[in-house]
Amino acid sequence: MKVEQVLQLIQAVSDSELTEFKYEEDGVKLSLKKTEGKIVQVQTPVAAPAVVQAAPAVIPAAPVAAAPAAPATEAAPAAGEASAAETADALPAGNIVKSPLVGTFYAAPAEDAEPFVKVGDRVKEGQVLAIVEAMKLMNEIESDFTGTVAEILVENGQAVEYGQPLFVIK
Repeated sequence: MKVEQVLQLIQAVSDSELTEFKYEEDGVKLSLKKTEGKIVQVQTPVAAPAVVQAAPAVIPAAPVAAAPAAPATEAAPAAGEASAAETADALPAGNIVKSPLVGTFYAAPAEDAEPFVKVGDRVKEGQVLAIVEAMKLMNEIESDFTGTVAEILVENGQAVEYGQPLFVIK
């Protein structure tokens, strides 16, 4: 499946009334879930069988190199989860708006434009707070809460992870 097709599927699910969509082809799985009209999870695991099939076809050293790579990849998310748990403990009180996907955080619609919101601004549920760019697709991050922006936890242009806290709304 090509990236353009994945982007079309994401847009189609986002625009539809579907809340979940699963697709599998040649060992690659794609799972899209959304709540309240927004996509909250996008999973596109790389087909591990393709890597395993390619490794035996190469010299015996390749499977040895491939074997440590897989645990390292698995260890990285575990470390990220630990960091996320520690970060969650350190967050100030209030409602947290988290990133619904991995991408680049932008506080404004353009480089020379004013940010969508600043600390101290009143926001309403559904109001756009920022943009997260993923695969050249701009995704508006909307507030799930009505209140005041107490803190912006990331910098403009910073890479963000799925579930990473972005804003504190009180």
